[in-house]
Amino acid sequence: MRYLALLTIALAVPLSAAWADDDDEATLRHLKTVLWPQAYRTQDVELLDRLLHDTFQKIGRDGARSSKQEEIDALRAEAWNPGSFEYRIERLDIYDGRFAVVAGVGVALRYSYVSSNYLVKEDGRWQAIGSHVSGYERTDTGDDPE
Repeated sequence: MRYLALLTIALAVPLSAAWADDDDEATLRHLKTVLWPQAYRTQDVELLDRLLHDTFQKIGRDGARSSKQEEIDALRAEAWNPGSFEYRIERLDIYDGRFAVVAGVGVALRYSYVSSNYLVKEDGRWQAIGSHVSGYERTDTGDDPE
């Protein structure tokens, strides 16, 4: 009977809580709020290459898909300069220590957007396999830096 009670409690705990690692959470927060914007802002193709998994796909605000290579090529062609920028994480869930969802709002000087990002951990390293951007909203009437 005691084992049944322990099993019931164990099954009631969400997998994300049971397998979450403080180091993984800190790593994912740093990756999304610091490294990812830094790669785009400084045109750091090598950093972006490390952050994105080979199977990465982004669905942009217009619904168009882009691959890892297309993101890297676009970064080579033009730096991203949003002025001030902050990414506010509203959801960070880690599943089985190997899959994560990071979602939130990006706020720049003249626009904001909502994004969801999906990451896998392979060989001890987190990489994005997908990103979806939507809810793009202009916050003033100035030139759009994108």
